[in-house]
Amino acid sequence: MKKILTIIGPTASGKTSLSVELAKKLDGEIIGLDSRQIYEGMSIGTAQPTQDEMEGIQHHLMGFQDPAIPISAGIYTSKVKEKVTEIQKNGKTPIICGGAGLYFRALKTGIFQGSVSDLPIRNRLDQAYEDDPVALLERLKFIDPEYAEIVHINNKKRLMRALEIYEITGRSPSEHFKAQKEKPTDSLNLYTILLNWNRQKIINRIERRTDEMLENGWIEEVESLLIQQEKSKLTYPGLNSIGYRQIQAYLKNEMTLDEMKEDIVIRTRQFARRQVQWFKKENIDLIIEMDNLDTEKIPQIIFDLIQS
Repeated sequence: MKKILTIIGPTASGKTSLSVELAKKLDGEIIGLDSRQIYEGMSIGTAQPTQDEMEGIQHHLMGFQDPAIPISAGIYTSKVKEKVTEIQKNGKTPIICGGAGLYFRALKTGIFQGSVSDLPIRNRLDQAYEDDPVALLERLKFIDPEYAEIVHINNKKRLMRALEIYEITGRSPSEHFKAQKEKPTDSLNLYTILLNWNRQKIINRIERRTDEMLENGWIEEVESLLIQQEKSKLTYPGLNSIGYRQIQAYLKNEMTLDEMKEDIVIRTRQFARRQVQWFKKENIDLIIEMDNLDTEKIPQIIFDLIQS
């Protein structure tokens, strides 16, 4: 199969286990496509697969990034392409797996011309966000209502980046994405499978996984990261993501344990909904309705489809 098999879907949808089973059948290796799983020392809260869950399958681009150093979609895309080439040269099958919509789009359509950063603009937007994040989101809604639908007000990085792109290029993110679809450059040829669940079932999965992550030491992981951050005198971007924010509030006695867990589930559920909204706007080769199938049979079904 010449196309690169890519498994996408909302958080807690079963992407990792499915990718591992497919890798066994295809003699494959897995490349992560997740904006949070990249960080070192954040394995629990970002649901990085454990050694047991990997089942001997080589995984790439997980837990490799210093938590103080953010990574752009362009750099991450380059790393994915490098891993695809490396895996293929070794006679193996690359399988891309993750839920980062922006990274997926960058792989599918390439990075648009003018995708650069401007430090003075970024610093000004950073201060504007600290002063009034609602005003920044309202500005994005005026500039790019379509993109604003999938940008949460707490996602400071994405909100600032959207406005930075507009100020640098004079065009909204949606305009750039549309142009890339019409004239893709430097993109990978992907065969994309989207895992879709009934809403209540994905909520149940999110609740179970949140409980498991907390039982596995998520709170202790956050405490360790906060100590490292303080010693380094640097800022860890990942600590501003879902779950990590709530646990920090709990550690400051701003939330009870039950309030913390409830808020994590609510925020994760909202995030999953936005992921689905994003992916359903993309060109998907195959959508699998997970709740209608025996999950144990899905890897064989996909294997048969892509081999036919």
